[in-house]
Amino acid sequence: MDLEFNKNEDHFRSLRAQLQAKKKKTQLGGGEKKISEQHSKGKLTARERIDYLRDPGTEFLEIGLLAGDGMYAEQGGCPSGGVVAGIGYIKRRLCVIVANDATVKAGAWFPITAKKNLRAQEVAMENRLPIVYLVDSAGVFLPMQDEIFPDKEHFGRQFRNNAKMSSMGIVQIAAIMGSCVAGGAYLPIMSDEAMIVDKTGSIFLAGSYLVKAAIGEDIDNETLGGATTHCEISGVTDNKFPNDQACLDYIRNLFDKIGHSEIAGFDRVESKPPQEKPEEIYGIFPHDRAKPYDMLEIIKRLTDHSAFDEYKPLYGKTLLCGYARIDGWAVGILANQRKTVKTKKGEMQMGGVIYSDSADKAARFIMNCNQRKIPLVFLQDVSGFMVGSRAEQGGIIKDGAKMVNAMANSTVPKFTFLIGNSYGAGNYAMCGKAYDPRLIYAWPTAQLAVMSGSSAAKTLLQIRISTLKAQGKTISEDEEKKLLKEITDRYNDQLSPYYAAARLWVDGVVDPLETRKIVSMGIEAANQAPVEKFNVGVIQT
Repeated sequence: MDLEFNKNEDHFRSLRAQLQAKKKKTQLGGGEKKISEQHSKGKLTARERIDYLRDPGTEFLEIGLLAGDGMYAEQGGCPSGGVVAGIGYIKRRLCVIVANDATVKAGAWFPITAKKNLRAQEVAMENRLPIVYLVDSAGVFLPMQDEIFPDKEHFGRQFRNNAKMSSMGIVQIAAIMGSCVAGGAYLPIMSDEAMIVDKTGSIFLAGSYLVKAAIGEDIDNETLGGATTHCEISGVTDNKFPNDQACLDYIRNLFDKIGHSEIAGFDRVESKPPQEKPEEIYGIFPHDRAKPYDMLEIIKRLTDHSAFDEYKPLYGKTLLCGYARIDGWAVGILANQRKTVKTKKGEMQMGGVIYSDSADKAARFIMNCNQRKIPLVFLQDVSGFMVGSRAEQGGIIKDGAKMVNAMANSTVPKFTFLIGNSYGAGNYAMCGKAYDPRLIYAWPTAQLAVMSGSSAAKTLLQIRISTLKAQGKTISEDEEKKLLKEITDRYNDQLSPYYAAARLWVDGVVDPLETRKIVSMGIEAANQAPVEKFNVGVIQT
């Protein structure tokens, strides 16, 4: 190993340690004291409930672990959006599990909570997966009600999704394991079957205090909406249980008897590990993002046998396209190339830029994968499309549109990983969040923005200086440097993959070694939903 490899490895392992520390802290939710309070009430925490419910020794692919990270500081924060969500196995059946975390503001719904719940429902709907709701929530966080209540993608959208999933035949099972109040009461009752835990679970449109204020009736919450009321009198819930464990055991028994639906039929053979060591990714990926590297070496450490059958290897070299297997699943991979290559005019650094020929190649490759029913994996380290008179005269806009059209209309499942740069239209073309990847994750090395930090800062600085000059003001060289630093620091904070994960622009930040697992579980989930016919629409040739 050379010195540069060691420097890269040290830097990446430092980023990995930061990621692990952030994950560990976030997984504590509201903290050790709040966890103890849950236990003192005879309740499991959200994570304990999920661990008890799913099959022992199986993987759980968490979605939105870092949602809300660094947000809502004035309200005391909202770790993981106050809800735990992901894809796991119950009685060998893949499903989506959503559990309110009552250690975070009593499970109250912040704006990011609503967004995360809708994302979990989206995953269930796209992949036709059963979904389990473990409800323990105080309802909408009232100080922020205007940001969560009335709009299309706000709180009420989840009930619309309940109804849609029911019509699609997607199994929905709910367990009321704590508070379930006001509009939130519709979520479990719009599910196919609703359980409740005695003495700790309660469900009502209005609690005892509001009932007293509204109609003057004196009543306690247990009598108003406890397990006995709803299992023996109203019939709102189907079964009551003495504790969390008994309720979760019943859900497992329900899953043991669910029938199987038609599958998509994606191809899978016996899984083989990569021949090249996946850990070497840490040393291959440069700590200086301006330096080139060979993306093919990254791919070899993700694919079975380290095999990659490249499509059009001598054409459109700034974008790698090819066929491979990941954990046995057949995949089509599109990855930006950043290595330095020799040409007739000398050396050329590709820099992750998409040229016309690269876009044309990608469009054709995406159509081939759809025709053959092969899922797509995008590895993003992209600076954008090529610019300048030569590119414009060569039709870069037309070729870029062809690529975006094919990618957007693709009906095979798409999985996206931001491993380096993800700038501007390059993010879109390489299946950014706006283009419906089934799952989208970032490595700790990712950056996501309209353009790089240095480019954006210089542009914003020039705009600021021009504005000051128009006002008849002057700025010294030292003031200009200080202003540039302020702009750069602020912009760089927004480039962070954690900034993106907090807002659910990506489903999470992950160690590169988790990439194979995410692709495999993602395709297994996607295989539960039949693929629609591919129709690319109008593409200019």
